[in-house]
Amino acid sequence: MQSLDWFVLIFTLLSIVIYGTVKTRGAKTANAYLKAGNDAKWWTIGLSVMATQASAITFLSTPGQAYNDGLGFVQFYFGLPIAIIIVCSIFIPIYHKLKVYTAYEFLESRFDLKTRSLTAVLFLIQRSLSASITIFAPAIILSTVLGWDLITTNIIIGSLVIIYTVSGGTKAVNFTQKYQMGVILIGLVIVLFTIFNLLPNDINFDKAIKVASANSKMEVLNFSFDFENRYTVWSGIIGGTFLMMSYFGTDQSQVQRYLSGKSLKEMQLGMIFNGIFKIPMQFFILFIGVMVFVFYQFNPSPLNFNPQGEEVIVNTVYQNEYIELKESLEDNFKEKTLVVNQFLINENQELRDKINSLSKQEQNLRDRAKTLIGKAAVVKNQKIESNDKDYVFIHFILENLPKGLIGLLLAVIISAAMSSTSSEINALATTTSIDILKRNFSYINDDNIVFFTKLMTLFWGLCAIAVACVAYLADNLIQLVNIIGSIFYGNVLGIFLIAFFVKALKSNAVFIGAIITQATIIIAWFYDWMPFLWLNVFGCVMVILISFLIHLTLKGFKAS
Repeated sequence: MQSLDWFVLIFTLLSIVIYGTVKTRGAKTANAYLKAGNDAKWWTIGLSVMATQASAITFLSTPGQAYNDGLGFVQFYFGLPIAIIIVCSIFIPIYHKLKVYTAYEFLESRFDLKTRSLTAVLFLIQRSLSASITIFAPAIILSTVLGWDLITTNIIIGSLVIIYTVSGGTKAVNFTQKYQMGVILIGLVIVLFTIFNLLPNDINFDKAIKVASANSKMEVLNFSFDFENRYTVWSGIIGGTFLMMSYFGTDQSQVQRYLSGKSLKEMQLGMIFNGIFKIPMQFFILFIGVMVFVFYQFNPSPLNFNPQGEEVIVNTVYQNEYIELKESLEDNFKEKTLVVNQFLINENQELRDKINSLSKQEQNLRDRAKTLIGKAAVVKNQKIESNDKDYVFIHFILENLPKGLIGLLLAVIISAAMSSTSSEINALATTTSIDILKRNFSYINDDNIVFFTKLMTLFWGLCAIAVACVAYLADNLIQLVNIIGSIFYGNVLGIFLIAFFVKALKSNAVFIGAIITQATIIIAWFYDWMPFLWLNVFGCVMVILISFLIHLTLKGFKAS
């Protein structure tokens, strides 16, 4: 990185942190600190909701996902509009009417304290894991490709978040997220134009799309009923609806964003804003990944995008075989470039088939390289992420963008990490102080709740940093975060749906049903019984059915 990149990076991040801290300091009441004084406008809510969901993982991992698999991942979000409609028409009016600080307060009035506490604890478990990942994911990738110390990178990202989140609470989170989203969107638009500018002079937008299509990267819709396929129209609409409904309706990191709204209408408009623009934004990020793929059809690419992969191969028995794979990849690239250029001059099925054949050969070479890296890592007793999807975009940025833009794009990535992490530790702290501490300890009240919430914000921030410093990931990051959510979301959503619509079911049946369901889902995930999106449907339906059975059983015992 050049001096200009460092200046852009540091200036952008510090400006957001300092400005957000100064503008939002001084919140002394529970309403001001936890709900931003209920003065947030709909556009602030909408941008804050989007920024919470759009973590650094989104901008590191999603382009790599598209580079490998094309645009099909966007189907994951097809259930979002349906979920937003349900949340706006059912969840938000109830929360607004009850004037709650957290989503889980409602459950005590409907059931009892133990059910409220259970759902709060489930949230604390899954969201604390996610908070650690949202710090660790960009930190490990940035430290790998830039040579930064991993622990130092974790501490820097986490500390920046803690400073303004402790100081200003929800208002600071909402306030800074507007500017973070601005930096993110500007950075993404610039990088897309830069990619087109870096393509050969005779490759215009139309030809770039043709190259992507010839490599099957532009296929969006998959109507397959194959249950093993993670991303189809059906899993997106059905499983995605349940996941998004639980995320936006019951996850405090999102609920707290719209609870700060000035009115019911502002809350609903903010969520509708997110529902309208979220899918286009994800499509845009995926499209950038596809264009990075097109770029590498005319420019050489590494055999493995993770630089640690090649380092671990050195001085092992696998080094010569790895070098042979690199030479084969070079030959494949030269041949494929010729075929692609011929295809652009004379499109026909024969050339399209040849491109697909060469793409399969390339993928085979990369898969063999990953296997060698894994073996070499075992020999050297090192932990290396051989799956290099998450390194594709950052490699492109560092190797091809001009001075200044590298710093801006790194600021985009770290801003995204800060925006999502701040929402998460803000929500963790609020849930801990409101649902656990205040509800169970009489000396915690409205007069000192802000102090304890600040203390919990610091606690969860330090926990996230600590776990990030010892974490290790070996999966595609964007999938991993959604898998963690899916393990818990279906169960929690089912509890809320029972609370809303099934008045006959009482607390004991729901509480026992939720515990059984959660244990079953964890087992189902561990043994990989179904794609993770379907865990949301399975968990939601299961907790409702089991609660009914327990209710009937308890009723039978009482009758006898």
